[in-house]
Amino acid sequence: MSTLHELLMPYLKLADAVIITDINHVILAVNAPYEKITGYGESEITGKKASVLRTSYTPKETHDQMKRALSLGLSWSGVFTNRRRDSSIWHSSITITVIEIDEAFYYIGIFRELEKLKSGFYLPEERIGSIQSSMLKVLAISCEIRDPGIEQHLVRVRELTERLTHFHNERLQLNWPEELVNRITHASILHDIGKSGIPEGILYKPGPLAYYERQIVEMHTQIGVDIIDKIYAGLNDDLFHQELEMGKNIILYHHEKWDGSGYPHQLAGEDIPIEARIVSVVDVFDALTSIRPYKDKWSEERALAFITEQRGLHFDPELVDSFLALIQSHSN
Repeated sequence: MSTLHELLMPYLKLADAVIITDINHVILAVNAPYEKITGYGESEITGKKASVLRTSYTPKETHDQMKRALSLGLSWSGVFTNRRRDSSIWHSSITITVIEIDEAFYYIGIFRELEKLKSGFYLPEERIGSIQSSMLKVLAISCEIRDPGIEQHLVRVRELTERLTHFHNERLQLNWPEELVNRITHASILHDIGKSGIPEGILYKPGPLAYYERQIVEMHTQIGVDIIDKIYAGLNDDLFHQELEMGKNIILYHHEKWDGSGYPHQLAGEDIPIEARIVSVVDVFDALTSIRPYKDKWSEERALAFITEQRGLHFDPELVDSFLALIQSHSN
């Protein structure tokens, strides 16, 4: 403690757990809350590398991001899964700030134990994403269980939606956060759950539909939204709130067309939510290139020609350009 610069001492009085290291990540001091959380006394942990608490549960990418930021003199925030002195696991949200004093650099790490937050538990982002994706897939498949090929279609739509969303974001430099891309991807699998309310005789009828049959099929968008509303009313859980809200937009609007001739509300252009415009392209492409009870499978070339023809009519022109470029890059 005597070797610690006096200007760093006030940090140890914070109510949160605090660790102070030198530029080489050697621990110089910790405060009482840190000792309580980790089980390490200051005298036994001082002089050790901060990695003494490290576990393999924290992704390597997290440590790499931290090192890159600190090497540039930038502050960094993230989540660590660490090990206490008694070998038990704890999760912490940490902010590390670089401090320069008398031409020497120090790292001030401020921890909060996530297990102590009001929610009562902590789920890493990766696990939340996995749970959301899996649960939405189960929901979508259970609503369309009558079609034995539906699972493959839903998975293909989800995977291609993810690729197209990433590609479109990068091509146009839209700066969409990864969280938004993930929400669109997860929610895309819900696009046709409303078809569970359409009679099979109409849904899988070979040949053209009569006018009244077409009207019934088009009701699947509103039926799907009603299903989501009922699920969310019963679930009342923030874990799925954003995905279900995004899902409602996709369900309701993925049959709208860029020129305003779609259904159910004849929206046009950018009035159609972007997530619905993305799924519209992907869904049509996968439907065309798949065998259905009422149609033969189209070749990829024929399906791409149709997508191209419908640029600015059925589909968002920029999304068509991204989709064609994505498929082209994948085939090279």
